[in-house]
Amino acid sequence: MSTSQATADGAVPMSKLDIRNMGLITLGHSLTHWYPATFFMLLPLIGNEMGLNYSQIGFIMTCQYAAGALSNVPGGMLVDVWGKKGQLMALSLFWVGFPYLMMGFSSQYWMLLICVMLVGIGNNLWHPTAIPLLGSMFPKRKGLALSLHGMGGNVGDALAPLAVGALLTTLSWREIVVLNVVPGAAMSMLILFFLGTMTFAPKSKAKTSVEVNDANIANTANTSPAADSKGQSMRSYVAGLRTLMQTPGLFLLTLSSGFRSMTQGTLLTFLPLYLANEMHYNVFWVGAGMALLQLTGFIAAPIAGHLSDTMGRKNILMVSFGMSGVVLLLMTFAGGSPWFVFLIAVLGFFLYAARPIMQAWMLDATPKNMGGTAIGLMFGMQSGAQAIAPILGGIVADQYGLLAAFYLLAATIIIANIMVVWIPAHSKEDSHA
Repeated sequence: MSTSQATADGAVPMSKLDIRNMGLITLGHSLTHWYPATFFMLLPLIGNEMGLNYSQIGFIMTCQYAAGALSNVPGGMLVDVWGKKGQLMALSLFWVGFPYLMMGFSSQYWMLLICVMLVGIGNNLWHPTAIPLLGSMFPKRKGLALSLHGMGGNVGDALAPLAVGALLTTLSWREIVVLNVVPGAAMSMLILFFLGTMTFAPKSKAKTSVEVNDANIANTANTSPAADSKGQSMRSYVAGLRTLMQTPGLFLLTLSSGFRSMTQGTLLTFLPLYLANEMHYNVFWVGAGMALLQLTGFIAAPIAGHLSDTMGRKNILMVSFGMSGVVLLLMTFAGGSPWFVFLIAVLGFFLYAARPIMQAWMLDATPKNMGGTAIGLMFGMQSGAQAIAPILGGIVADQYGLLAAFYLLAATIIIANIMVVWIPAHSKEDSHA
C-alpha cells in the first residue's frame, strides 16, 4: 500500500467554488462531531439522574458505536452505487440531530439506548460520503484536504463542551438536547440547497490526445473521474469490490484504525467522568478540559496532513501513534495533578493528527469508484472497535478505578502502531488520484 509520496506539485489551484464547497463540507463535518461531543459532556449528569454505574454508562456508547458499525458498510455501498453525495450528507446531518429531540423526552434507560443507536447510524453516514468526495476534488492534496475536513471535526468537538458547560448553568440536560436538534436541521438544509444537485470530479490539467483517449476508455468502463459522484452499475461495483478486497495492506490499515478508535472512543467516554468525579471539576472546567484536547488536535491536523503528503503517510502515522502511547502512560502517573491537564493537550496533538492521515492513506490505495465502500469499511471497523472499548473501559473502571482505564487506552494505541509497522510502504501507485 502506497504511503503517497506525491506532493502538491501539479495540483490545480482552488477556485472560489472549491473554497465554498470545502467550507460547507467542513462545517457540516463539525456538526457530526458537535453532537457526540455534546453527549459526552452530558453523560455524567445522565448517569447521576438514572443511577448508572460506569459499565452501564459505557454500554450507552457501545450501543451507539455498534449501530454505526452495522450501518457504515451499507452506507459506503449506497454512496458508491447511488452517488448523490450532497443529498446523503444532508440526510446524515438531519438524522444525527433528530434523535436528540426524542432523547429529551426519554425516561427509561432502554429508550435512551434506542436514541443513541439512531445517532450512531446518522453520524456514520457522513464519512463514506464526504471523505471520498474530497479525495476526488483534491487528488494531489488529499492529506491536506482531509486534514482541513478533520479540523472541522475538531472545532465541533472543542466548541460543544464549552457551549454545553455554559448552558448547563441555566438549562437542564434535557432542555439542551431538545434545542440541539436545530443546528443539524439548519445545516442539512444548507447542504441540500448548495450541494444537493451538484456533481464533483477531480481537478485536472489540459489533457493530451493520449490522455483523452484513455479517458474515453475509462468512461466506457464507468470508472471515469465523475463516476465516483454520479454512481455506477451494480456489475461495475462488484468488479470494483473484488479489486478492493485484493488491495495489499487494506485489512491491516482498517484494523489499525479500529484500535486507534478504541483509544479515542474510550478516552472521550471516560475523560469527562475522570475530570468530574475524580478531579472534582465543575461542568464548565470539564468542558474546558475536553476543548483543550480538541484545540491541540485542531493545530496538529493541517501540519500532519501536509507532512504526510510530502514525507509519506506511514512515517507520520507511526510517530503519531507512538507518542500517543507514551503520553497515555504518563497520564496514569500524573492523575489528579495539573500535569494531567497539560498531558491532555499533548495527547490531543498526537492522537488527532492521525485521523486524516489514515483516511488519506486508505484513499491512496483504493480504486476511485470504490472510495465510499473503502471508507465505509474503515469506519465500520472503527465503530465496531469503539463499541467494544467503552464497556471494557467501564468494567476496568468499576473494578480498579477510573485512572486504570488509561492503561487500556495505552495498550490499544500501541497495538495500532504495531499493525502500521507491518503495512507495506510502497506497493503501488496512488490509485485514487
